[in-house]
Amino acid sequence: MGEQVVAIVGAGIVGLAIGRELARRRPADRIVVLEKENWVAAHQTGHNSGVVHAGIYYQPGSLKAVLCARGRSLLRDYCAEHELPYDECGKLVIAVENDEMPRLEALQARAGDNAVPGLRRVDRGEIREIEPSAEGIAALYSPHTAITDFRRVAESFAAELVKSGGEVRLSCAVNRITRTAGGIELVTGEGALRADRTVICAGLHADTVAGLAGADPGPRIVPFRGEYMNVVAEKADMVRGLVYPVPDPRYPFLGVHFTRRVSGTVEVGPNAVLAFAREGYRRGDFSMRDLAETVRWPGFRRMARQHWRTGIEEMYGSLSVAAYMRGAQRYIPAIGTADVMRGGSGVRAQALDTDGSLVDDFRIDRLGPVTAVRNAPSPAATSSLAIAEYIVDLIEGKGTTTH
Repeated sequence: MGEQVVAIVGAGIVGLAIGRELARRRPADRIVVLEKENWVAAHQTGHNSGVVHAGIYYQPGSLKAVLCARGRSLLRDYCAEHELPYDECGKLVIAVENDEMPRLEALQARAGDNAVPGLRRVDRGEIREIEPSAEGIAALYSPHTAITDFRRVAESFAAELVKSGGEVRLSCAVNRITRTAGGIELVTGEGALRADRTVICAGLHADTVAGLAGADPGPRIVPFRGEYMNVVAEKADMVRGLVYPVPDPRYPFLGVHFTRRVSGTVEVGPNAVLAFAREGYRRGDFSMRDLAETVRWPGFRRMARQHWRTGIEEMYGSLSVAAYMRGAQRYIPAIGTADVMRGGSGVRAQALDTDGSLVDDFRIDRLGPVTAVRNAPSPAATSSLAIAEYIVDLIEGKGTTTH
């Protein structure tokens, strides 16, 4: 078989990892990544907290659980090989009230099923040994949870792809995808590209780009803005690693937490506020089209009826630093409102099914020669190299999709 052209829509960390894996396995093929922005890792990859997850939270046997475990190992080795930052600073998931203990115990059991390396339960005294400024009655300690710089990792993937002969075309938005007798035609503002296969990794626009290829309208991407606070330099040393609350299993969000970055700074966050634009990084960002698409989706209306109180609480925390920090101070009381300033934000592309349920696992659809990543929230960055293996296996006929 001669050269095939594989087009990848989206130059986030997942799309670039897939391009790199294709170039490694199929050197005779021509790999072209199409990105609408003028730089790689522009959205979710470049705005996340840099945490390399160890696999504590995910349903055993799910794609998230399997690919997170594999991806963490691959990413650790990749960072070592390419001299990229990778710091196993460790993570505490802390219970501060007795009524949180059943959830902590359930989380410990799940982490055990996922074979999270080194995970153990610690008491109040051990919490203080690990994080001297933290408070809690018990916690799970994950010593191999790490931090990195996912933007730099993505840029490294892109450089490898280009070095191997692939292309990353920036400022090249895909406007139309058409099935032809000879494969697929992708029309961009820079002209048309004919491809034999296409992989869609469009993040915040995953549903609309998949729709161009004829995919079902659901699940719909609903954007949630995550806002961060920066801890002042004078108190940054009070957090050695990562300090998380016990999550509420009803939501895919992990709650406001303390995160050390590879730069040495410390952030608090993120929260989870409905964004009024798919790329709504600021509270004032508004897109009538994006908001209308969200509100028209039946699943959104069902979710809103069920969780409106939580939505109001999140919006209040977004507006009030005191309200935002009230929950975080339960875990590190010495860092309060006066010790933080508003920082950056990210937007999470959360897939929502018609019935109003938030899609938890990674979701990947096949549409003939088109493979569409429909849901890839956290831990997608951690799992990126493993997701790439999984999708290239699908392209080569070695696996099955989640649909």
